Amino acid sequence: MKPYFIALAGLSLAIIGSQCTKNTETPEASAVAAPKVDPAAQIKRGEYLVGISGCNDCHTPKVMTEKGPAPNMERLLSGHPSDEPLPAITDKKMVAPGQWALLNPSLTATVGPWGVSFAANLTPDDTGLGNWTYEMFEKALREGKSKGMDGTRPLLPPMPWQNLVHMSDEDMRAIYAYLKSIPAVKNPVPNPIPPTEI
Repeated sequence: MKPYFIALAGLSLAIIGSQCTKNTETPEASAVAAPKVDPAAQIKRGEYLVGISGCNDCHTPKVMTEKGPAPNMERLLSGHPSDEPLPAITDKKMVAPGQWALLNPSLTATVGPWGVSFAANLTPDDTGLGNWTYEMFEKALREGKSKGMDGTRPLLPPMPWQNLVHMSDEDMRAIYAYLKSIPAVKNPVPNPIPPTEI
C-alpha cells in the first residue's frame, strides 16, 4: 500500500510543479502562425465552390443552344443584362402572395410577391464587386445585406444567402478571391422594383 501512496504523492507534486512553472515564452513565440494561402489554389477552390453552389444559374445570362439555355461565358457572373427588357405582367394575381414566382428566360430576373429582383453583377467591374471589400462581401452573404452595408435593404429572393451563413471563412475568402479574378464586365444591374410598381 505504501508504494501506491508514494507514487500518488509524487504524481501530485509533479502536477502542482507543472502548474507553478512560469511560462517563459513570449506571446509572439507562442502564437500560432497563420497558415500561408496559395493564391492560385484559393482562386481554384473559389471557382469550384461557385460552380457547385449554382451561382451561374442566376448571375450568368444565358444563350440558347441545341440543348437548351446555357451560361453565356462572355458575360460570366455579370448579372441581369441592363439592356434586357422584361415582358409586362398582365395578370397581377400571378405574383400575389402564395401564387407564383416568375423568371425571365435568362433566369436573371425574378418576379414575385416581393416585387422584381435582378441578379447582381459579381464581376470586379465598378458596376459589380469592383469596389467591394472582403468585409462587405462577407456581410452580404452572412447577414443578407444589400451591397454588404448596414442600413440597406435585405437581399431579395431567390438569392439563397440563408444557406451560406455557415460557410467557413476559408471558403468565403476563396469565393471572393475567385470573383475578384474573373474578367470585369460593365453591366449596371437595375434596382429592384417594389411590388406596388409592378
